[in-house]
Amino acid sequence: MAIDGKALRRSFADASSRSPLYLVHAFASEARLVLGQVRVEGKSNEIKALPALLEMLALKGRIVTADAMHTQRETARAVTAAGGDYVPALKGNRGTLYEDAKLYLDDPAREDRLRHRDIDGGHGRIETRTASVDHDIDWLRERHDWPGLAAIGKVVATRETRTGTATETRYYIMIAELSPEWFQHAVRSRWAIGNSLHWVLDVTMNEDRQRNRTGHGPETLALLRRMALNVARMEPGKDAMRGKLKRAGWDDNFLLDMIRTTKNHNQNAN
Repeated sequence: MAIDGKALRRSFADASSRSPLYLVHAFASEARLVLGQVRVEGKSNEIKALPALLEMLALKGRIVTADAMHTQRETARAVTAAGGDYVPALKGNRGTLYEDAKLYLDDPAREDRLRHRDIDGGHGRIETRTASVDHDIDWLRERHDWPGLAAIGKVVATRETRTGTATETRYYIMIAELSPEWFQHAVRSRWAIGNSLHWVLDVTMNEDRQRNRTGHGPETLALLRRMALNVARMEPGKDAMRGKLKRAGWDDNFLLDMIRTTKNHNQNAN
């Protein structure tokens, strides 16, 4: 389950000094379904909006991922209290926690560290990802007092293309005892919210070009767009999303079949 925010860039209003609407989403990365959204009020940020979103969700047995903005003690407590596991990114905004974890994970002397590597290719590139996990972090727990901290990890991604090779290293904390394989899977799954939600909203549904600005209009229409994506994703056909949406607009019977499929799915889930 990935947590991330998105702005509706054309929903601002100069006359009323109204900023663009900003929404925080929960996205089921494997099912590729939007599970919930909340708006970020005024000039606050995602951190303040996140508790309301987490309260909507069934987190028991789920792995929740988020970017470094949400590497917060309060968020970790909320996720674990609901029975979930938490794997947020770790960057310099966490100060000494980031520095200590990075120094420890980058220590070449720790050859006993658990690792997992996978390689894939396509579109003219080969990418190698090596995930490392360390559970032996009692000293880090004592020093930083993070609730539920079970492990730290990093992913080293090397991308080879015709023009050269680039390497990126990302660091994480884990409020969960994950194996390197599951850690790697959780980290990779997080990118689905950008590719399967934000990109589709902007490219297929032209969300950033919508000019709705009045009252609750932008938020309501944003919710309807996400509901439409969920309905289209549950349709078992192999057509691309753009094709499904066009066909639903042209063919009422196809639209009704999509709605029935969603209804049956929800009834079976309950």
